[in-house]
Amino acid sequence: MKPTHILVADDDPDLRRLVERILTRAGYPVTTAEDGQQALDHFFRTLPGLVILDITMPRLDGWTTLERIREASNVPIIMLTALAAPTEKVRALRGGADDYLTKPFNGPELIARIQAALRRAPRTAIAQLMTDGHLSIDIPSRAVTVDGEPVALTPLEFRLLVTLMQHQGELLSSERLCEIVWDDPTGISRDQVKLYVGYLRRKLAPAGPTDWEPIENVRGHGYRYRYELTADVSST
Repeated sequence: MKPTHILVADDDPDLRRLVERILTRAGYPVTTAEDGQQALDHFFRTLPGLVILDITMPRLDGWTTLERIREASNVPIIMLTALAAPTEKVRALRGGADDYLTKPFNGPELIARIQAALRRAPRTAIAQLMTDGHLSIDIPSRAVTVDGEPVALTPLEFRLLVTLMQHQGELLSSERLCEIVWDDPTGISRDQVKLYVGYLRRKLAPAGPTDWEPIENVRGHGYRYRYELTADVSST
């Protein structure tokens, strides 16, 4: 079996070299990045099977990088950081990280956590472009168009739209959307979910045909993306 390719993102060059040396000795091919933006560039170009992220990085920090990757893929992500507070760990796990390891660390433990994350992980597909014939969303560039016209979305609206499109045809409750879309769903009410879905629907509607309503509100149950999608995907 081909060894899993791992992406390591950390702004400390000594730490990057150390992690790369540990992983290489364990048989894993490695790509490194010095900040979150470079990590995203490498992610969509190399399609790694696991990602190791620092949190305090320039350009894009680990939180934003985690969020962007989770918009496109369920690839295992391990946060490797000096931030040891329980609140940081909770935030990472709620945001989609699979594991959280604090610095300083030892090599055998890191390898064991990688192996455990890979055992739990299904084979995933990264959707680069999704379209229903009217609405198109390019995930790497975060570009949304309706019939060729750009639509400006906030980061939360973008995550909400991607989530609904990735679960096309599936009825998602307000509670489920809270779990997926909001970094910290604590205190987010059904009314707030309804409000943000309403914002998204209004932004999409003026650009589309009069009979096109992609997001269906099933009263009392939740929301779903109604139209059949085609996707350009790459497997990790």
